Amino acid sequence: MATETLSEAPSLATLSRLYRFTCTSWNLLMGMTATFKRPDEQVIQGYLAEPAHPAGAAAVVVIQEWWGVNEQIRGVADRLASAGYVALVPDLYRGKSTVEAEEAHHLMADLNFGDAASQDVRGAVQFLKTRSDKVGVTGFCMGGALTLLALCTSPEIDAGVVWYGCPPLEYVDATKIQAQLQGHWATQDEFFPIESIDRLQDKLREAGVTFDFHRYLARHAFANETAVGPGRIPQTQYDPVWSQQAWDRTFSFFGRWLR
Repeated sequence: MATETLSEAPSLATLSRLYRFTCTSWNLLMGMTATFKRPDEQVIQGYLAEPAHPAGAAAVVVIQEWWGVNEQIRGVADRLASAGYVALVPDLYRGKSTVEAEEAHHLMADLNFGDAASQDVRGAVQFLKTRSDKVGVTGFCMGGALTLLALCTSPEIDAGVVWYGCPPLEYVDATKIQAQLQGHWATQDEFFPIESIDRLQDKLREAGVTFDFHRYLARHAFANETAVGPGRIPQTQYDPVWSQQAWDRTFSFFGRWLR
């Protein structure tokens, strides 16, 4: 069954409460570098964060934005680890990261998305499957697009959560998606216009894919706490309220399908 919600504006009391909550730092980095093999036997690295009691814990592959494996995305892995998941961020750029949009664009343009989804991400999923019965995947922006592609190429994935990122639909073979799917979309997104998500939903419905999509009155990267101030890309804007609501939904979703 496909579901979709459009989130309404929060009250001032909710804004105040969530602002105080999101000021708590998640970026007390708790992870380490892990080495694992892709299906083609190439060896790559990633950032691995573990919960206090990792034995038997479910796991999640976290896919980076176009910036690379930076402190912010490692903080996402730590947030998942704090909630009891083993989290792994595969290093798609092989050690490169940037804070400059132009360089990030070049790094993303040089990335082979098909190879990244079917080899790097799938290798991370298979690595986590050796220690966890259930493995999910989540990604943001570029990582969101790769999450959708990985769901088409990695049958080992049990659940996927996409955050404001979608590849060209001709590359999405929805008939191959077996995992449970949730998505968080920004209605004011200039990089991934909401109309393209309408078309994605049509394609998923035609293939009989179950999905749980949520739309927020927000701009691109609304869950990235570094997208603030004059230094941010103008088309992006962090929103602590929508971010927290999306995270609440993500944890409920993963709790249902991965636990």
